[in-house]
Amino acid sequence: MIGIAVIGLGNALEPHAKSLLDLKDRARVVWAAARSEARTKAVAERFGFPVITDVARAIQDPAVDAVMVLAPPNAHLPIAEAAFAAGKHVLCEKPLEITVARGEQLIAAGRRAGRRLGIMLQMRFRPGSQRLKQILDAGELGTIQAASMSVPWWRTQAYYDEPGRGTRERDGGGLLITQAIHTLDLFRWLVGVSRVEAAQVATTALHRMETEDYAAALVRLGNGAPGTIMGTVAAYPGSAEWVMVIGLRGTAWLTGGNLRVAWLDGREEVLIDDGGSGSGANLMGFSHEPHKAVLTDFLDAIEAGRDPAIPGEEALATQRVIEDILAAGGAR
Repeated sequence: MIGIAVIGLGNALEPHAKSLLDLKDRARVVWAAARSEARTKAVAERFGFPVITDVARAIQDPAVDAVMVLAPPNAHLPIAEAAFAAGKHVLCEKPLEITVARGEQLIAAGRRAGRRLGIMLQMRFRPGSQRLKQILDAGELGTIQAASMSVPWWRTQAYYDEPGRGTRERDGGGLLITQAIHTLDLFRWLVGVSRVEAAQVATTALHRMETEDYAAALVRLGNGAPGTIMGTVAAYPGSAEWVMVIGLRGTAWLTGGNLRVAWLDGREEVLIDDGGSGSGANLMGFSHEPHKAVLTDFLDAIEAGRDPAIPGEEALATQRVIEDILAAGGAR
């Protein structure tokens, strides 16, 4: 039984909490911690977790083996450093931190402590994503000729009216680091991104916010083939994100969690996943099963003494692509 301290009880909590309840035979929530008494009370009533407003005490508790960091991005580094110093493993919500430099510090702290660091980039763990990765790694689509991704999501202005939302100081940015990071990480995992050649980054008239709500980029894939990236949270009412991969032997589409692969010889494979994606105003409109898969892998990694499937370095590689897009689009 692995003891968990959950730090941060905001919007990100729900899928993590449901995952922890499902895995109660393997992981025990020792503390759910936040500085807000109202939030701790609500979490205790809804999920039955022991709660505390003393974050430092929760991290230091000898019964805690691992810390789940769900606080705002700019708090990830100090919380993770405290956890590593106390000998705990860390599972961190995306993004790793608000900048690549701070992310590097976080990773280094974990490596020095000899503790495990996992990142919640759960789209990799959808069944359709896993199957497409299998197909690509086996060369079944042939040499990749091109690939594209799009995140046509929607967020209301009320979302950005909440303090800190979409700011560089707290979130590290806007659309790219907060919403599109999931699909961008999946895209990079599947086909690679070797460089960003050109980009456009903008804040549309649909939102009043400090950072971008629209971004597009021309990139080179891992093998040098052309690729395109587009993301927005200004596409009312929001629709499922998608990835398209064109190979010499066929084409694959991931739309939300659904996979369709069509080969030039007439064969077709379809995998349906109705787990949702949180593409519209309902931020939590998705299944927690991929979160549970990431958490399961994290627990396995602790027990086996190995890195999780998505270690800090992988998350940081995706964040570097985001910073390159922002720089190429004149937003850095």
